[in-house]
Order: sequence, then structure tokens, then C-alpha cells
Amino acid sequence: MTIKALYADLDGTLLGPGGSLYAIPSGLSDRGAEAVAAVHRAEVTLVLVSGRTREQMREAGRILWARAAIAELGALLVERDDAFAETVVTNYGAYTGAATPFDAMAHSGAGGFLLERYAGALEPHTPWAFQDREATMLFRGHLDPAEATIALADSGYDWLELLDNGVIRRTYDTLDVPEVRAYHLVPRGVNKATGVALHMERNGLKRDETAAVGDSLSDAQMAGAVGRTFIVGGRDPALVESPDNLQIIEEPAGDGFARALEGLDLA
Repeated sequence: MTIKALYADLDGTLLGPGGSLYAIPSGLSDRGAEAVAAVHRAEVTLVLVSGRTREQMREAGRILWARAAIAELGALLVERDDAFAETVVTNYGAYTGAATPFDAMAHSGAGGFLLERYAGALEPHTPWAFQDREATMLFRGHLDPAEATIALADSGYDWLELLDNGVIRRTYDTLDVPEVRAYHLVPRGVNKATGVALHMERNGLKRDETAAVGDSLSDAQMAGAVGRTFIVGGRDPALVESPDNLQIIEEPAGDGFARALEGLDLA
């Protein structure tokens, strides 16, 4: 499969423990860094896709030489030209208000509703929850996001949904949960797949010219937009069904990213 664009998640996929390109759970590896270099040598467009903010994605994009980034789980597409000037395109789904979606959520009380309903099982994912977010609210804990989305709708927040962005591999004394996962409160229709589809449309890319690599349920959604999707680090328990164009790779982080590229033609 020859591709023109590769959509890559950051934390847990390209980046291992501590947000390092060279870290994997068992130590250090340069396979991920070499795989990124191979992408650039093949002149394949690298697009970063993450729940991180636009500012956080800018720095990651510079380091990894990514020509575009999809931030806040699909809500913001940022494209860079040769002079590093940025074009930002919003992907706000069901939200049509004048303020940013984050401001609208904050004023509506939707975040407070979730924290009260799931007290002890949900909390802001500090410190990142408060770093200039524009379109999504970031939480950590453990709950059923589908049930939470229904509860939001029943309470008047039908323009919002809660998305699972994967396991956080540490514990917090403030949470009484069996494992900790990251969750994003987003306008309905905002996800990584719609962000990827927006980039593909703007750049004239066909589905069979694209692939994606990630490590979570939100990354698996990209399978609905691209030709092939790889999930590294083994199967996420939240991923109940796998589409035909999705492959699970047991190796984590950069090693898994490198393994995924072996299934693609970068020539």
C-alpha cells in the first residue's frame, strides 16, 4: 500500500513515557525516530493527531517536521506552509456559537455536571486541562462514556458528547477507579476521524492514499476515514469491534510505530 499521508497520534504512539520519542515502557529505543525519518525520506506528509492543544501541537510539529496537525481530538486543523505560516481551520461539529466551544461548555455548566455526577470517578486531567484549551474539556477517571453522553443529553447538553482517549498509565489518590483513562468533552461530531477527513478533503487525498497509527479507541475511529489504521501497544479493552482495515500491533510506542510502517509502502 503506497501512501501520501500518514496520520499519527502522539502520546503512547510516537511518544513513549514522559513524552519522549526515544522512550518505550521497557527502556530506550531509536526505532520510532528512525521510522519518522523514513516517512520524511519517502516524502510522505506526516500529520500529527492528538488531544493536545494547538500550542502544544505547534512545538511537537516543529520537532517532528510535521506539515499539519489536528489538535484537541479533531476540533482544530493547523496547516503549515514552507515559511511556517499557519492556517487554522475549525471543525466544531454541532457547535455553532460565537464563543469558543470550551468557553460555551464552561458557561453552560456541562463540565461541572459531569464532575458532580461522577464524583470520585472523574476529575480534571491537571495540569493539562487548564492549558489554553479552545474546543474540548479534558478529564481523567473511569466511566462509561456512552452512558455519560446520554446523561448529558437528558440534562440539556445534547450538543456535547464524551469521548475516550485511552489509558493513562499511572494512578491518582484522588480517584477511586480500577484504571485511569483520559476523556474529552467535545461538541457532537468532533473526533479524530472528522479532523482527518477535513485534512484529506482540503488536500485532495483519497482514502487509499492514507494511513493512521494510534493507541486508543479515539485513534481507532480514524479507520473510518483512512485506508489502513494500526493500533500499537496491544488491544485497548474499550475497542470491542475492529473494522477490516484496522490492525493491532503488540509493540508499544515508537517500536509499535516502526512496526506499523513495515506494513506500508513508503517508496
